[in-house]
Order: sequence, then C-alpha cells, then structure tokens
Amino acid sequence: MSALQRLSDTVAARGSADPDDSWTARLLAAGPEKCAEKFGEEAIEAVIEAVKGDRDRLIGEAADVLYHLLVMLAARDLSLADVEAELSRREGVSGIAEKAARK
Repeated sequence: MSALQRLSDTVAARGSADPDDSWTARLLAAGPEKCAEKFGEEAIEAVIEAVKGDRDRLIGEAADVLYHLLVMLAARDLSLADVEAELSRREGVSGIAEKAARK
C-alpha cells in the first residue's frame, strides 16, 4: 500500500473522530467550502515554491496539497479510488484529445 493510499485511509477514518482531537475531523466538520478553501491555499503555496525553485519546500507544500485534496474529496464523499478510476479511464488517451472531448 502506498503512502498516498494510507493517507487516504487515515482521512476517511478521521471523518468520524472528535474535531477537538483531529485536524482532519475539524476540517471536515467545517464543511466542504472550508476544505476547498484550505486546498486552494495550499495549492497557491505550492505554486509559489515551484516558482522560487526551492526543492525541499516544494516537496513539503506538495505533500500539503495532496493531504488537503484528500480532505476536500472526503468532504464531498469522494475518495482517492474515485480519482484513480478517472485516471484509469483517461489512460492511453492524448491530453489534447481528452480536453477536446470535454467541450
């Protein structure tokens, strides 16, 4: 099992935890909008580090982005498996063709 899958499982398990004891539970209790806001903040921080070129800080921010993405998905009753299924569906399809099919 990958670290990302273990994190996804942890996020799912913490959804029922006490918000006083779990940051994940606290975020989920705040609702999908707050989870999306936090994801956006972390994504912006990752972009800033990518532009600056600090490898270690970008790795840390990328980890934060993945965590907050999983929390945001959980807030809407979605999982890493749902995203993986979509990635599998797109596998072998040109990015250009995939984008054109969305229109």
